[in-house]
Amino acid sequence: MPTILIVDDDEHQQILFEEELKDEGYDVVVAGGAREALDMVANTPPDLVVLDVAMPGMDGIEALGQLLARNNRLPVILHTAYATYKDNFMTWSADAYVVKSSDLSELKSEIKRVLAKRSEEPPAQ
Repeated sequence: MPTILIVDDDEHQQILFEEELKDEGYDVVVAGGAREALDMVANTPPDLVVLDVAMPGMDGIEALGQLLARNNRLPVILHTAYATYKDNFMTWSADAYVVKSSDLSELKSEIKRVLAKRSEEPPAQ
C-alpha cells in the first residue's frame, strides 16, 4: 500500500485529503509545512508527495527543489489553488500540477497515474 505525504498548511484541507486518500486505499501522512515535510521525507520517505505551493515560510516551489535535490526519483504532485504557478519553470520538475478543487477526482487520478508510471521505471543505479 503506497504512502502519500500531504503537505498543506490548511488543516481542513489536510483532513479532507487524508480521509479521501485513505478511502482510496493509501497510507497517508500529513505535514503542516515545507520544513516539516523535508524532515519527514528524510526520515521515512513516502511513495509520493502532494505539495501545496502557497504556504508561509518556505513555499512549495522551494520545497520541491529541496525534495528533488535529496531524492530526484521522489514523485511530487503540486496541488495549489493558483493556476498561475504552472507558468513558473521551477514547477515543471513536478510529476503533475493539479489545481485545487472540491472535487478530488483529478488529484486521485494523477496520484494513480504517477504511481503507475513510477512502478514501470527501472530502479535507480
